[in-house]
Amino acid sequence: MIINGYEIKPGANLKGAYLWDTDLSGANLKGACLWCANLSDANLKGANLSGADLKDADLRYAGLKGANLSGADLKYAYLSFANLSGAILKDADLKYADLKYADLKYADLRGADLKDADLWGANITNTILDKEKINDDKDLRIQELEEENKKLKATLKGLMNS
Repeated sequence: MIINGYEIKPGANLKGAYLWDTDLSGANLKGACLWCANLSDANLKGANLSGADLKDADLRYAGLKGANLSGADLKYAYLSFANLSGAILKDADLKYADLKYADLKYADLRGADLKDADLWGANITNTILDKEKINDDKDLRIQELEEENKKLKATLKGLMNS
C-alpha cells in the first residue's frame, strides 16, 4: 500500500504515526507496530490488522467495519464511537480500552480480553462472545451494561414524555 509516496508493508513500524482521516481501507497491516498512532477518523474498513500493536492508539470514530483485528494488542486504545461492526477481534487484548459508544454489532470477540474495558453505550447487538465469559463478571460485564442501558433509555423516555 502506498500513502503519500511511501510504501507500507505488513509488519511496518508506524509507532506514533499521525494517520488521522487517512483511507486505509483494505490495507494489510498485519503485525504492524501502531503503538500510540493517531488513526482517529481513519477508514480501515476490511483492513488486516491481525497481530498489530495498537496499544494506546487513537481510533476514535475510526471505520473498522469488517476489519481483522484478531490477536491485536489494543490495551488502553481509544475506540470510542468507532465502527467495529462485523470486525474480527478474536483473542484481541482490549484490557482498559475505551469502547464508549463503539458499534460492535456482529463483531467476533471470542477469546478477547475485555478486562476493565469501558463499554458504556456500546452497541453489542449480535456480538459473538465466549459463553463462559458472558457469565463471568470479572472478565466481562456486558449483561450488566445492557440492563443499565435499558434503564437509562426508559428514564430518558420518561423525561421526554413529561
